[in-house]
Amino acid sequence: MEVGIEDCLHIEFEYNKGKYHLKDCVLGKVYFLLVKIRIKIMELQLIRRETIGSGSNEQTESETLAKFEVMDGAPVRGECIPIRLFLKAYDLTPSYKNVNNKFKVRYFLNLVLIDEEDRRYFKQQEITLWRKKL
Repeated sequence: MEVGIEDCLHIEFEYNKGKYHLKDCVLGKVYFLLVKIRIKIMELQLIRRETIGSGSNEQTESETLAKFEVMDGAPVRGECIPIRLFLKAYDLTPSYKNVNNKFKVRYFLNLVLIDEEDRRYFKQQEITLWRKKL
């Protein structure tokens, strides 16, 4: 996944896979291809989004399950930051795409960059969680 602000910031966020077991580990790397703004903090968040109902009666609730500070300080061009997030430490359920057209549970990895002026830049990527047996 590539994220960027034209002529200011270009980063590439790479995960090892898109489907994870509930006790798995998310491995990845963040590459800084172009850095012209002063980044102060980079966080990785795990978000659960539940949707109930359908059509105009649909309600969505989001919950941030984990906030993980990946980097503190300004990166330089060409820098690579490794990421490792253990999912076993969090109370997770499998992803559900569509249960009777009434219920969905989706998970997202949210990469958040905060600059020195406290502006926030973020990119979300959906992941699928599964389990072998009950």
